[in-house]
Amino acid sequence: MPTQPISNEVALRIALAARALPDTSVGDLIEALQNDLDDFTEATLSKITVTQLTKALGKAYEGDEGEWQGEDIDNQEMACLKEAVRILWGEMDEGKEHLPVVPSNVQDIPHAITVAVASNTAEQLDGHFGSCHRFLIYQISPDQIQLVDIRSTVDADLAADKSAFRVDLVRDCAVLYMVSIGGPAAAKVIQANIYPMKIEAGGDAKEILGELQQALKTSPPPWLAKILGVSADHRVKNYTAAS
Repeated sequence: MPTQPISNEVALRIALAARALPDTSVGDLIEALQNDLDDFTEATLSKITVTQLTKALGKAYEGDEGEWQGEDIDNQEMACLKEAVRILWGEMDEGKEHLPVVPSNVQDIPHAITVAVASNTAEQLDGHFGSCHRFLIYQISPDQIQLVDIRSTVDADLAADKSAFRVDLVRDCAVLYMVSIGGPAAAKVIQANIYPMKIEAGGDAKEILGELQQALKTSPPPWLAKILGVSADHRVKNYTAAS
């Protein structure tokens, strides 16, 4: 059993995750999770992956060569496993609906760019590229910062190339913010013509994006001017995007 008492939040996540899994009781799920977790906290639950949960529930095992082998899992059962992982991460419906997502088309907004933010919590920049729960997608113009989409990374764990899968999730973005990123993953981001911005301290996403918005209004650095389509001979010091 866990060495520390389970908090109400953790107990709720486990109970709801068990409900999402057919023929799995709360006790069954707790017993299964003990194979991977020393203690049950919000932080440890947030690291659970679909593969780990599948193995913990006895639906897959590691072969002699270290490859993942297991039972045939149909689409419905896989959907249940993914939903359970989202719940263990804390991505429950009541938490999602508080984020003000307003879908729109960046091409309809003058001087706007699409930006991705690696996030685990609300509208926070607090995710590592390779392990964040989702990417928050914003459209930024000199006049507004708007959250337009939330893209879960739960399927990345099942991909042959996890980094490439994550890059594909944000391929339509010009800039990607994260707390950290490894060298090989950063190379894939750059190859996709996405500018990586590492902010180790993290923080409120909109506050951090406000600095980028200010650059759009005044004097964008060369990399940003290039994204905006401003030719080199027009990248003057006091360039204003709205002009």
